Amino acid sequence: MKAFDSGAVKLGLIQSSCAAEPGENLRKTVALVEKAARQGAQIICTQELFRSQYFCQSEDHAHFKLAETIPGPSTEAFQKIAKKHGVVIVASLFEKRAAGLYHNTAVVIDADGTLLGRYRKMHIPDDPLFYEKFYFTPGDLGFKAWDTRFGRIGVLVCWDQWYPEAARLTALQGAQILFYPTAIGWHPSEKAKYGERQHDAWEVIQRSHAVANGCYVASVNRIGHETIAGVGGDGLEFWGQSFVAGTSGEILARASVDREEILIVPIDLANVDTSRTHWPFLRDRRIDAYDNLTKRFVD
Repeated sequence: MKAFDSGAVKLGLIQSSCAAEPGENLRKTVALVEKAARQGAQIICTQELFRSQYFCQSEDHAHFKLAETIPGPSTEAFQKIAKKHGVVIVASLFEKRAAGLYHNTAVVIDADGTLLGRYRKMHIPDDPLFYEKFYFTPGDLGFKAWDTRFGRIGVLVCWDQWYPEAARLTALQGAQILFYPTAIGWHPSEKAKYGERQHDAWEVIQRSHAVANGCYVASVNRIGHETIAGVGGDGLEFWGQSFVAGTSGEILARASVDREEILIVPIDLANVDTSRTHWPFLRDRRIDAYDNLTKRFVD
């Protein structure tokens, strides 16, 4: 594990809408990542499953055709960009591991184009219009952190956002920045009554991960109102508002609700050490008293 005790780093968050054609989404995202690199971003992260519309609104075997191998065409495209521009890239993909075995996976590519590794989404939701358990096998690689050219980073994916255990276990491996590729939005019929509360909860829980772990949190969401052909209903209205939280949970930058944006956010990794020494939560953890965390419920 390297020591990245200080240094200014620029994060690049790619917030965009998605079309029905995967190739179009890949071309657009590649172009946006390159644009972010030209604007000075050094660690660039895509939104969750950027290559397609959010197909998990229904259970349809045809959608398995959207998956790809890793390494594969998307990783190869991003590896070329990473090497060309000297940037780190976090990209969210629908991974085909084997026949009948698929994962919601994020890859980490270092600034020399090396595929450092992958994180497979651990927590898989099953809610109305978020039928992910039909498609994704729960991750089996555990929680991980990687040394990149510009800092030690961890990656979690969307539904993982709600679990403090996931953030903690990643931070305990030295992660200074937690990236969360995301696809979350409103049911249009519920937005007026619950929308503000839902968004606030989503943002607050992630800001709390930054506070509790003394690290940066970067959450990258999509925009757009997506209705999937053959599904019917009102679809999902993705709320955008990608953001970066500082080591005390403060919002450093937040994107809009409905515009495609490249959010460039400068951070200083020295703040991680400052936060962790001034608020020594890691020091004071009672690791002798946490056995029950491995139980589903304590009766």
